[in-house]
Amino acid sequence: MKTYRECIEDAEKKGLAIGHFNISNTEMFWGVINAAKVRNLPVIIGVSEGERDFLGVGQALALVESVRKEIDIPVFLNADHTYSFDRVKEVIDMGYDSVVIDGANLCLVENMKMTKKCVDYARSVNPEILTECELGYIGSSSSLFDDLPEGAAVSEELLTRPEEAESFVEAVGVDLFAPAVGSVHGMSRKGLTPKLYTDRIKEIRESAGVPLVLHGGSGSSDDDIREAIKAGISIIHVSTEIRVAYREGLAKGLKDNPDEVAPYRYLKTAVSEVERVVGEKLDIFSGK
Repeated sequence: MKTYRECIEDAEKKGLAIGHFNISNTEMFWGVINAAKVRNLPVIIGVSEGERDFLGVGQALALVESVRKEIDIPVFLNADHTYSFDRVKEVIDMGYDSVVIDGANLCLVENMKMTKKCVDYARSVNPEILTECELGYIGSSSSLFDDLPEGAAVSEELLTRPEEAESFVEAVGVDLFAPAVGSVHGMSRKGLTPKLYTDRIKEIRESAGVPLVLHGGSGSSDDDIREAIKAGISIIHVSTEIRVAYREGLAKGLKDNPDEVAPYRYLKTAVSEVERVVGEKLDIFSGK
């Protein structure tokens, strides 16, 4: 089985990207796994602080570890958007494969200071745990919105600059870097599709010297995603789109089975809808 680093290196060589999908429960988990299994593709399961608290920090890890014994595709677990050293330490000690150290709401100096402390701790515990940082504001909620988040970097002057990326990565030593390149967390009800600045992605990849991660993959056009991968994106986060798919699938399952009280029966539609959306994303990320 390939390691996380090896899968990223392989994706970069082939000009592809690995899908990262957030889950909140076992139904969403199986929707992601089913889609990856059918396509024989590696996949990253993401759990934010809120998702971990709901599902269970150890329980999320147990789910991933159990499925690794049953299928022969690489499945990795990422502690998405983690805002403090204590919560980073928690998942590193638990044995997660990677962690996103999110100091985007801090001033630059404090962001670098916290990130460096977290990276150093991860290295001391297990050098194979991948660390990631985010630089630039792209919104903070994986939800539906009416207007783009105020201050989000969706115009060229607000994007992460190549020289910023280079100095930040060099100072803190992270393995992965998530820049602000036009995407936003969440998804618009009005169909507003943020433009991805692929030229800037290419410049940042060259200057940062580490693989790039695109956060806020929900709502971006398929063509933009393909061009972003060509420009240097190696991992793409998707959350809001599969949350919407889960909710709509659940509503349909309840409507179609009004008298059913067995959750495993009316939840099947929710699992199928998540699997459908994840499968569509994986097809795009893998060049199909």
